[in-house]
Amino acid sequence: MIKRIDHIGIAVRDLEQQVKLYSEVFGLKCEGTEEVPDQKVNVAMFPVGEVRIELLQPTTDDSPVAKFLEKNGEGVHHIAYLVEDLESNLKSIEEKEVRLIDREPRTGAGGHKIAFLHPKSTFGVLTELCEH
Repeated sequence: MIKRIDHIGIAVRDLEQQVKLYSEVFGLKCEGTEEVPDQKVNVAMFPVGEVRIELLQPTTDDSPVAKFLEKNGEGVHHIAYLVEDLESNLKSIEEKEVRLIDREPRTGAGGHKIAFLHPKSTFGVLTELCEH
């Protein structure tokens, strides 16, 4: 099912400051930034080999990332795995009694199809599945 780790999502309060850190201190090249209105975040992507680091800054106080920051502070928010045929994978996972946040794929950063699994079913790790 899982082909590889696609990206690691990191919740940040100040996207511009973090982009500067990842660019100037770590020497990574930002692929670009975009707003993802459905998720109420601004995103910056940094490729590191085959994996990307996805920095997430909330655009509203009621966004899931804002709530995460309030509760946990800045840090790792989720891990995303690349899959093929996201829809059939979601059905298969649900049949195995794993709790889904998204029963149907939605559009995420870069126009990719995404869906989240509830962290209560994945030992505290917010897990995203994505299809390019």
